[in-house]
Amino acid sequence: MDDRLTQSSKFLSYVLRHNPDALNLDLDPGGWADVETLIEQARAEGRSLSRSRIKHLIAAGEKTRFTLSDDESKIRANYGHSIAVDLDLTPTAPPPELYHGTAEAALPSIRSEGLHPQSRQYVHLSPTPEEAESVGRRHGTPVVLRIKAPALSEAGFTLYRSTETVWLTRHVPARFLQVPG
Repeated sequence: MDDRLTQSSKFLSYVLRHNPDALNLDLDPGGWADVETLIEQARAEGRSLSRSRIKHLIAAGEKTRFTLSDDESKIRANYGHSIAVDLDLTPTAPPPELYHGTAEAALPSIRSEGLHPQSRQYVHLSPTPEEAESVGRRHGTPVVLRIKAPALSEAGFTLYRSTETVWLTRHVPARFLQVPG
């Protein structure tokens, strides 16, 4: 993704996941925003945003961060919210293993408390160790944790598949983690 698209993606992530008030944008309970209002408000703030740029950003993104409604009149972030939204996700049986990328510095608390969503609504899990390592690299020296996903699910922890590369759950207790070292 080129720098302008990356900047637009970060901006949309900020507005749609964390601070719609930055553009006086109203999100419905599912996190959906009106596309035309988003474009108008962004332009009023000096941001170059258009319907074609939004579509290109969605198509170019490897993580499917955003979704347009069927009629393309609304947009929302698919995951990563720190504000309360109801993504209306369906509980899904997990694959045999999922992974979580984190920084080495976080391991002591993870070993004792497991994974918590921190400032987000959900803990984000990856379907491959490579995806998890990529996530962990953003936070420091990466460490990939293996999640005993079927056991987690059988113990009553609900898992959701948000996108091809992101699974969500509210908490992963330490007993369901395989932590290296």
